[in-house]
Amino acid sequence: MNTEDYRALFELPEELYFLSHSVGCLPANARKSLSEKGLDPWATEGEAWTTWLGHVEGSSEAFGELLGCRPDNLCPQVNLSSALTKIIHSLPTRAERPCLLLSEDDFPSLGFVLKLAERLGYQTRFLPSSCDPGELSVWADALGTDVQLALVTHVQSNNGLRLPVQAIAEICSEREVFCVLDLAQSAGVIPIDLQKWGVDFAIGSCIKWLCGGPGAGFLYASDEMCERCKPVDVGWFSHEQPFEFDIHQFRYAPGAKRFWGGTPSVWPYLVAEPAVRTLLNIGIETIHRHNDRLVERIRRSFDAALLASPAERERRGGTVIVDFGDNTAACAGLRPGASPAIIATAACECRPTSTTPPTMWIGLWRLREPWLAMVNSRVIL
Repeated sequence: MNTEDYRALFELPEELYFLSHSVGCLPANARKSLSEKGLDPWATEGEAWTTWLGHVEGSSEAFGELLGCRPDNLCPQVNLSSALTKIIHSLPTRAERPCLLLSEDDFPSLGFVLKLAERLGYQTRFLPSSCDPGELSVWADALGTDVQLALVTHVQSNNGLRLPVQAIAEICSEREVFCVLDLAQSAGVIPIDLQKWGVDFAIGSCIKWLCGGPGAGFLYASDEMCERCKPVDVGWFSHEQPFEFDIHQFRYAPGAKRFWGGTPSVWPYLVAEPAVRTLLNIGIETIHRHNDRLVERIRRSFDAALLASPAERERRGGTVIVDFGDNTAACAGLRPGASPAIIATAACECRPTSTTPPTMWIGLWRLREPWLAMVNSRVIL
């Protein structure tokens, strides 16, 4: 397949598109999937739960292929914050380990979850933004005997740094610290192998690089964690037999499905499953190589002093971040009305995808000269 063949797999905006880190483009087969797997059975069957749940299970199989794990180790979730909340409330009690470890550069939504876990008696501890979480020594120093759980972000959203997650997970395992991996900015553009990496948990969503839209999140739990954890936020789909309907009897579902909860959302997975299948058919390794070439091409077009994202291939995700200083001025150079607050500490990010058109380079060069002429400004492209 050539670039145009890949482009035909997606419905693309007319303008240059640089926001796959936020919302991936709509797969061309998504509308058909939602209609045929969701709306049509509803219209013809009425009560279509068996059909719908079969398709949700199909999405877990696709996620398993994507993430390098079995489907029974995966559970659908609305979003990462909800998934992390369920994990925190399910952990075995270890009074001698009151600390929850995270980085100041982690996504704030997950930080809010861990902060409010202080109501349960936990304490949050942050790796300062001044340190380099890509260095194993930082984690080795921080993962003390009082740490219950460590949140590890595979690719950080504000600086594009990719962490050595397998090595960090090994340290966590050696020190009996539960390891939760945030895959929001890596799934779909970086190859992932959860069983090989040995993490306890992983959480992610499909709205970004996976092009699967909002609402289709996932929670991975290892076999050991499925056995040890007792979720509190449960519902009939956390039950071993969801349709048993005995209000006096609750038994946890086997595997990760114990983390599910009440009546599930179906529609998001009818869009996400074909999206993930589309990317799997292209090949995540293929996407990663293509993305890496685009990232390198963009990096070479800028003065190295302006680049805020890592240069080393093994330390970077799918994002190029160029720092100019004045978010508002930079966005004005992009287009009228562009938002100066795409993320908290940045302004604008350029994240090339497998669908990036050749015309992107025309737009990039048109924007490059006036941006480089700015004085005392700060922008992230």
